[in-house]
Amino acid sequence: MTAAFMDLVDVTIVNIAIPAIQRDAGASFSQIQWIAAGYALAFAAGLITGGRLGDIHGRKRLFLIGVAGFTLASALCGFAANPEMLVASRILQGGMAAMMVPQVLSIVHATFPAHERGKVFGLFGAIVGLGAVSGPLLGALLTEWNLFGLEWRPIFLINLPVGIAALLLGRRYIGESRAPRALRLDLVGVALVTLGLLMLLYPLTRGRELGWPLWGYVSMAGSLVVFAVLVVHERRKAARDGSPLVEPSLFAVKSFAAGIAVQTVFGIALGIFFLVWTLYMQIGLGWSPLHAGLTGVPFSISVSVAAGMSVQKLVPRFGRKVLQAGALLMVLGVLLYIGESHRYGLAIASWQMALPLVVMGAGMGLIVAPLTDAVLSEVPREHAGSASGLINTVQQMGNALGLGLVSVVFYGAVDDRLTPDRIGPAFVTAFQGALGWVAAVLGLIFLLMFALPGRVAAEPAPDRS
Repeated sequence: MTAAFMDLVDVTIVNIAIPAIQRDAGASFSQIQWIAAGYALAFAAGLITGGRLGDIHGRKRLFLIGVAGFTLASALCGFAANPEMLVASRILQGGMAAMMVPQVLSIVHATFPAHERGKVFGLFGAIVGLGAVSGPLLGALLTEWNLFGLEWRPIFLINLPVGIAALLLGRRYIGESRAPRALRLDLVGVALVTLGLLMLLYPLTRGRELGWPLWGYVSMAGSLVVFAVLVVHERRKAARDGSPLVEPSLFAVKSFAAGIAVQTVFGIALGIFFLVWTLYMQIGLGWSPLHAGLTGVPFSISVSVAAGMSVQKLVPRFGRKVLQAGALLMVLGVLLYIGESHRYGLAIASWQMALPLVVMGAGMGLIVAPLTDAVLSEVPREHAGSASGLINTVQQMGNALGLGLVSVVFYGAVDDRLTPDRIGPAFVTAFQGALGWVAAVLGLIFLLMFALPGRVAAEPAPDRS
């Protein structure tokens, strides 16, 4: 949970500090996008491999390697001499997170029986909310305080004590687990999944900056061919020696296949919203990082409270309907936000954003904790690492897709040559348009959720006598 918290804080803390990084480091819009998207891209490309390596070599071992690497990469980010070094360090940080994060869910899945996992995922949901609260506030405070004249750098350096604590706690308290039979790493599968993700996500991230060249469209279309080759290869690999990177039989599990689709689309919605929201408040409205960070507190508290309630109280009684209610609540919150932004324009105050943010946060909390349990509920334990890596991969792939689509749905409405008096109105208009896209994506998520199981299958309690 410490590692999950560190990863969540790292994503949200960077978002709130992006305008300060742009100003103090002299980063271009493209480099700012890469500071967020580079992490997400490396994270997505490495998650399946990281999860499978945990199955093969031990989840505790890979977890500790990932935590150590993530902490080192955080130090490199904190001491980056220029925007290029910061982008490279963020990519390394994403790769190390890909070793660390999939072990969290697979360790939970391998350690706890189904009748106990609900409580653990309730705690996980609360951690998600706490990370969402802590990240923006910490980012805002550390940026405002300018500790030791380091400007934005402490937002990365704060990971050092947390990472060291996770290493010490992990070594002492986590039990080792791995797949019950010997598996080998599928290097061809690793190459194909990494190539496919890069071919899809790189053109999306850089497309606007380069004027949407033809090679970008060819690359994105070619990624579909690579993924088709990956499917054929994984089926043959599974039949030949039972050691595919992605276990094809997982997709025969209806709850897993449906959950993967929901996670992907959910990631797209979150990727668009969080970056656009930060740019809207700090550049469009001209708010300080602390003002923006405090504005997000009602959202974060709402996520945390709703996540705990959904797993503990609501899902056992109402099942899938809770997740669907969450999607509809998020749509309602987004539409309320569009209305408030349109009504008040540049004069909008934090308290006028509170109701939409509480409604959105409650909806997100109803989804984020029980969704993971629903997706993993029927997965065999020997494939826990591969499955959890794939869950995280598709969410991060969706997140990176969302960040890439910001070029289209947000920056497409903002001219780079705006005069200072036009920046605010342009950002407000672009924000409202981007939220329209977010609402549409959330509506799609509601429909996809009909394919999830009505109830999470529970294993009988083990006899401990």
